[in-house]
Amino acid sequence: MSRTVVFESFGGPDVLQIVSEPVTEPGAGEARVRIEAFAVNPLDVMMRSGNLPGAGSTAQAPGRSRLGVEGTGVVEAVGAGVTSLRAGDAVIITAIPDAAARGSYAEHTTVPATALIRRPAGLDVADAAAIWVGFSTAYGALVETAGMKRGDRVLITGASGSVGRAALQIASRIGAIPVGVTRTASKAGGLRAAGAADVIVTGEEPLSAIVRESIASAGVDIVLDLVRGPGQQDLLAATRTGGILVAAGFLDQRPAPARADDRVRIVGYRGFDLLADPAAVQRMAAFLEAGVREGALRPALDEVFDLDHIVDAHRRFDAGGHEGRKIVVRL
Repeated sequence: MSRTVVFESFGGPDVLQIVSEPVTEPGAGEARVRIEAFAVNPLDVMMRSGNLPGAGSTAQAPGRSRLGVEGTGVVEAVGAGVTSLRAGDAVIITAIPDAAARGSYAEHTTVPATALIRRPAGLDVADAAAIWVGFSTAYGALVETAGMKRGDRVLITGASGSVGRAALQIASRIGAIPVGVTRTASKAGGLRAAGAADVIVTGEEPLSAIVRESIASAGVDIVLDLVRGPGQQDLLAATRTGGILVAAGFLDQRPAPARADDRVRIVGYRGFDLLADPAAVQRMAAFLEAGVREGALRPALDEVFDLDHIVDAHRRFDAGGHEGRKIVVRL
């Protein structure tokens, strides 16, 4: 049997409970992973509370549901046809789109072998649990989608979150010029330490004016918008003609304003779409391994809990004390 976190109704952290479930044997093309640690992701909290964007909310979750979209562990068994992995391999889970059935909040999960990559040497278990989703989202948006290159001026909103911090590190490693945007002045030092060439603390002056005065009179080349909402119009005004805005977050669920013109290309980014492309995942994995080896890519960690305190981990997330750093649960 495997200890597994489930919930049967939407609500706060107290709806989470630990139950014992059978350990699933891997089918053809699958691998069973003994989970060593997982991170609390905003998607987990949205699923638990019934507030996934666009999904609406009902009073009752559909039966017993699992949670967890990121984690790391060791392969215990592989199914027929799997030759890329074997028992004993340390791995990172790259995608669990059906988290309600295979979520990583458990001692074991069985997933397609193509959803696993080898854990880079130099990452401890807690870091490995926390790095992939933020890193792959930032890499996919900036490199695969926006084509970021050396010298590009890149504006990153929501920069103190896990995706924002990863974006700063990735842009810095490539040689782009990342500028972090935050609402809190006390976070500026941490963002510079994470790789920001400059930090903008939003205030009364329009963001577009600050960008053009202090960073680039012609505007930035790329915007990674992890917030969306009404503020997106200001980001478009801060972007040069011919630039690109990649909308990859949903911190502000209010609608973005209608576009005033087509000077800037706007692209919506969904990480799970790119993670379904094995070639793209391998490019991400190679970049991650090299960045970890060089010491350029590391997640920012908050508290580490054990599985018995999963409710406390979610309470900490809901309280906001982690300030964008990753909350990790070790098994």
